[in-house]
Amino acid sequence: MIQPKLLTYDLHKDVVAFSTTRFGGFSTGAYGEFNINRYCGDDAEAICKNRALLCQQLDISDDRLIMPHQVHLAQSVQIDEAFFVLSEEDRQTRLEGIDAVMTHLTDICIGVSTADCIPLLVYDPRQHAVAAIHAGWRGTVQRIAQQTIADMTAAYGSQPADLRVQIGPGISLDSFEVGDEVYDAFAREGFPMEQISKRYPTNDGESQFFTLHSSLFTPKWHIDLPECNRQQFIAAGVPEANISVADICTVKQSDTFFSARRLGIQSGRIFTGIIRKL
Repeated sequence: MIQPKLLTYDLHKDVVAFSTTRFGGFSTGAYGEFNINRYCGDDAEAICKNRALLCQQLDISDDRLIMPHQVHLAQSVQIDEAFFVLSEEDRQTRLEGIDAVMTHLTDICIGVSTADCIPLLVYDPRQHAVAAIHAGWRGTVQRIAQQTIADMTAAYGSQPADLRVQIGPGISLDSFEVGDEVYDAFAREGFPMEQISKRYPTNDGESQFFTLHSSLFTPKWHIDLPECNRQQFIAAGVPEANISVADICTVKQSDTFFSARRLGIQSGRIFTGIIRKL
């Protein structure tokens, strides 16, 4: 029996939190096997079949599986009862240009798509609200994690000290080589560069050749996106003990998780989702 293989998180007993892997679906090639993202070029029939598999596993109907069309900004949307009264076209319009989704409803799976960017899940056990956040480097620079917490506070009365956070699979410091313009963008926004960046001789520092001849290569900056977002949550008031980090690099583990840097843009996406069950 074909079934999606999920990486599950012990975020809280009242929620189901997970990231999909590449295994257990109908997609092929660089989309294989399990991809439900409609915006990356995969076959529509395969996507439909994969969504059906995931919904069956999660015990929800297809219209309760919510995925935004992300654009690397910091805009969030609240999924409430009124959302489900909208037509399918209006629902898609509501989800256009959105990088963070939140809801207080039960049995609604909200999630985000990534393939090296950092997926973030948040649960408020006091106000019973959940959020899923897509944090690429642009969203991280715009402090989307902190913005989403502010949005949850406005919408549900969430207090940062109550929140539980899961940082999912994404590109690691070692793998995230960036140009000077990206480093400068973080520096301009006041990020602690000594804590979240490192300069490497190359992106293959373990190679004996590069180690012996590193002076031949221009040093490149690397950014630690998971740590950037972890620090944002702490700065917003989330207790450090309440933040879990998957510590999985999608580039290094591209056999299990989709990686755009390793597989190319025309490839599948990880779906990281959360459902409030109680």
